[in-house]
Amino acid sequence: MPRGAATRPSGFHVHILVWVYGQNLIPIKSRSPRLDYGSSSQSIDETEEKEMNGNQSWRASRRRLLAGGAGLAAAAGMRPSAARAARLATSAHIVIAGSGLGGLAIANRLARSLDGARITLVDAKKEHNYQPGYTLVATGLWPVAKVRDTNAEFVPAGVEWVQEAVAAFDPVAKTLETAGGRRIGYDFLVVATGLHLDYAQIEGMDVAAIGRDGLASVYAGPQAAQATWAAMDAFRREGGEAVMTLPAGALKCAGAPLKMTFMVDDRLRRAGTRERSAVRFHTALPTDTVFGVKAVNDAVLERWKGLGVETNFLSKLVAVDIGARRATFASPEGERTQVPYDFLHVVPPMRAVDAVKNSDLAWKDGPFAAGGWLEVDKATLRHRRFPEVFGIGDINGTPRGKTAATVKKSAPVVAANLVDAIAGREPSQQFDGYTSCPLLLREGSAMLIEFDYEGRLTPSLPMIDPLQESWAAWLMKYRLLKPAYVAVLRGNV
Repeated sequence: MPRGAATRPSGFHVHILVWVYGQNLIPIKSRSPRLDYGSSSQSIDETEEKEMNGNQSWRASRRRLLAGGAGLAAAAGMRPSAARAARLATSAHIVIAGSGLGGLAIANRLARSLDGARITLVDAKKEHNYQPGYTLVATGLWPVAKVRDTNAEFVPAGVEWVQEAVAAFDPVAKTLETAGGRRIGYDFLVVATGLHLDYAQIEGMDVAAIGRDGLASVYAGPQAAQATWAAMDAFRREGGEAVMTLPAGALKCAGAPLKMTFMVDDRLRRAGTRERSAVRFHTALPTDTVFGVKAVNDAVLERWKGLGVETNFLSKLVAVDIGARRATFASPEGERTQVPYDFLHVVPPMRAVDAVKNSDLAWKDGPFAAGGWLEVDKATLRHRRFPEVFGIGDINGTPRGKTAATVKKSAPVVAANLVDAIAGREPSQQFDGYTSCPLLLREGSAMLIEFDYEGRLTPSLPMIDPLQESWAAWLMKYRLLKPAYVAVLRGNV
């Protein structure tokens, strides 16, 4: 599909577009920070406005969305319905461990679904971060303020918030312990702790050094994303050796390492320094593998071939000498190779947080045991051994799905099945493993990748080929998904 071609969306993403445009949350002519690419280049806002104003299909589609917005939004469940199901009367105590997207989405849903329940949220975090926006910050497209909010504005009235980190779980005793030593009992538990970024596996890695000496990593938080852009900005002006990395094992937003690779290539080209630069991608995964969905994997490798991105497989980042700008990679046989760099993007190995990994809640055998992931049934997201426990988000030990889109699709499932459990019923809802990744290819273009547990592509915009670049997919990532994310936080989506 040609860049800028517009379609009339349906399915999952019509919810986003109808809700955003129907609520007028995104003014079309709003401006973002401009980047210095020289006088011959155009800002993305100028490009968007020209394409929107010049594309009759897009303008007609937007009019249709606005005209039918209220009815479609109600049908899609985008707003609280006046005919909401009766609240379940209960005195149950539900504890939610974690205040990320999953934890807050469940808290808001339960607060509206239950009458008389005691709901306790446990997490020390006061700042709420829009993690899907980190790649936009790290590539100079968003200011860091756009990924920073406060948790307090999303905690529903009547929910007790214990502002301490969870230190341990005892599912046999139905209790958890906080970092301050407080023991909290529960009737039902939702584990929404997120995961642990295991930078410690990389010798010499210092998160505090991100942004200096060419060191970058988009995952470590808003400041790291901002510092990553500082490193990328300095690098693209001069050019040189860019080394991008990908470990083996489960990752949150497994598309982020690929996005960063595409975008560093784009930044070099826009700065006019690509010809005197090299972009090398090192992955610990097997040969010809950079992504777990084969169709997407093959499409990415083909694009990289055309861009001149060099790929190195079975090459695991094990050490970094930040001052000397040298990365060390190991083969499965233990052979080590030192690689000099001017820009290094570090993707850390990831695992379950200690509180889950060291508890009886973790998988004890099988493919998810090594990472200590939460042992849930992949369809109901209910714990397989402790029926009063449910999981949501990155912590779950399931075949796929550590993205915000996964939480969006699974939050209604978890909330409904938890209400069923409180009422003494068997779980009524099942989750198919839906995951979505708007894969940035360059400024102004992306692929909208959606798939399920089986790795099958599940496009919800039938007129957009998920394996072809699309300006509409870029628009969703750049402008539309943050308001939709907030709606998920509030339990409205």
